[in-house]
Amino acid sequence: MNPQKLISWNVNGLRAAIKKNFNDFLAEANPDVICLQETKISEDLVAGFEFEGYPYTYWNCAQKKGYSGTSILSKREPHNTSYGIGIDQYDKEGRVITSEFSEYYLVTVYTPNSQNHDETKRPRRLDYRTLKWDVAFLDYIKKLEVSKPVIFCGDLNVAHQEIDLSNPKTNRKNAGFTNEERAGLDAILDAGYIDSFRHQNPKAIDRYSWWSYRAGARQRNIGWRIDYFFVSPLLKDHISKTDILDQVTGSDHCPVSLELKN
Repeated sequence: MNPQKLISWNVNGLRAAIKKNFNDFLAEANPDVICLQETKISEDLVAGFEFEGYPYTYWNCAQKKGYSGTSILSKREPHNTSYGIGIDQYDKEGRVITSEFSEYYLVTVYTPNSQNHDETKRPRRLDYRTLKWDVAFLDYIKKLEVSKPVIFCGDLNVAHQEIDLSNPKTNRKNAGFTNEERAGLDAILDAGYIDSFRHQNPKAIDRYSWWSYRAGARQRNIGWRIDYFFVSPLLKDHISKTDILDQVTGSDHCPVSLELKN
């Protein structure tokens, strides 16, 4: 395997991110592939985007305009690229792109948010996310891995451990830190996939990838680590460097990175 640098970023609207120096970041960081989530781009706008040095661009747009959406920008051409996970109720939201390279499958994913509480005091979309999406996505990943190793990255909309968010006790029943959502990540780990950042930084604290726009949360580093790079066990020894690029602005999320070695 040639050394490679991968980046994932929930840009919270690509057009807005471009106005906040996205292209400058891309040129400086210079990844081999960058995976984007929450692009908020509709099909009719895709043709208007070009990124210097990244001739291979792939888009999965939600049917609903200005919502969700994912993208992969790559310096090298994948063998094949597919969209969604084969289930219409999820695929219409543009949440997954899979590019097959010679060494692995690379998947960008924007996991559904469980949303705020309803009258039952539970996140409104919790069952949709944990009982349906989480199960279907893990099954999709496992099927890919039959052929070759998998790297999947993106906004998984869950903080796994208490050290992955600033205020675990007050968020115990809130979307993104419920027992059910955390169990979904447990299932991913139990299946053998490796949280690359936590693998290299098992006890790191105060390292977050998302901050609320409210109350100066980012300035005070009141955040959550909800953006990940997971890798198949066969790629464990190829993990060279991982990082959370929390100095990069332009979204309520920051980019996360994974570098692979021979």
